[in-house]
Amino acid sequence: MRKKHTLTSVMVLLFTGFFFVAFQTQKINITGKWNLNVETPAGSGNPVLVLKQENDTLITGTYSGLFGETQLKGTISGNKIDITIPTDMVTMQYQGTVENETIKGKVIYNVSEIGEGTFTAVKAKE
Repeated sequence: MRKKHTLTSVMVLLFTGFFFVAFQTQKINITGKWNLNVETPAGSGNPVLVLKQENDTLITGTYSGLFGETQLKGTISGNKIDITIPTDMVTMQYQGTVENETIKGKVIYNVSEIGEGTFTAVKAKE
């Protein structure tokens, strides 16, 4: 009787663990419009990113903000994003973590006067 109870308990734990792992590894799709709040030592801004996730890893889209409007490229791996945005004035690199309808992380500028900052992006409601 004790062996049967132990086997049942192990099976329930394995089954529960499988669904927990499956839930945790759901694919993320960041396609859509994202409103950002960026904070840097040089000031703050509210650019907009329109992102399209091409497959499980490639991101394309547009940036609209203080530095104009331009195309962007990036990658996604799990819930981590890395987006590069080149403009005539500056190149920005957004690195962050996706959690539901929010992305948080850091932005790195290739201009020393701006340096590095933080950002929070919220997906716009459609």
